[in-house]
Amino acid sequence: MSRLKEIFYSKDNRLITKCDHYLEAYERHFSKFCNTNVNVLEIGVYKGGSLQMWKKYFGDKSNIFGIDIMKKCKKLEEDRIKIFVGDQSNRDFLRSVLKEIPKIDVVIDDGGHMSNQQINSFDEIYPNISENGVYLCEDLCTSYWRKYGGGFKKPDTFIEYSKNFIDYINAWHSKSKELEVNNFTKSTNSIHYYDSMLFIEKRKKEKMVLINNKRIMKGGKLND
Repeated sequence: MSRLKEIFYSKDNRLITKCDHYLEAYERHFSKFCNTNVNVLEIGVYKGGSLQMWKKYFGDKSNIFGIDIMKKCKKLEEDRIKIFVGDQSNRDFLRSVLKEIPKIDVVIDDGGHMSNQQINSFDEIYPNISENGVYLCEDLCTSYWRKYGGGFKKPDTFIEYSKNFIDYINAWHSKSKELEVNNFTKSTNSIHYYDSMLFIEKRKKEKMVLINNKRIMKGGKLND
């Protein structure tokens, strides 16, 4: 059993509800932050168990922050866990939270699961996380569920919105004015889709450089 699963199933935690395959993906993308001065923000507090899990997983140097629309969640604060009460679809609220907390390294959006909430949260938070941070939006299954305003190929879902990231990350190669290099292109290293999950890993990027063991190739041209 992985370390994160051991923490997840610990009887000391408050209630946590996650899909089983999420835990493996978490470790793949988050393990590099363990035992560092990492700042973590999770949207969606529920019973508070997930925040406790992150506190144990990332270690004694971590600071955990939560956002939830329910006022009662504020009572779940404890050492190194601070909770903000507000609506993630409210951009002004999100901006106010970002002003009150340190630069965030890891974001987990497990909030209201409506596409407008997920899009607003991404737009406001992603540009403001650390340059090597990781942004996760989970439970993307709701992009396909009618009760959440979703549907296959429905244009205003987070899934359809996020498909643009594939073009943005490759914008260096575009000759079209409709696809130009933007801040996402310059700050994003990789995107990773799983069943109902999307991880976006940041890193400062420049135009692709091709190399071989004899000569360096830049911009598709050989430079002796």
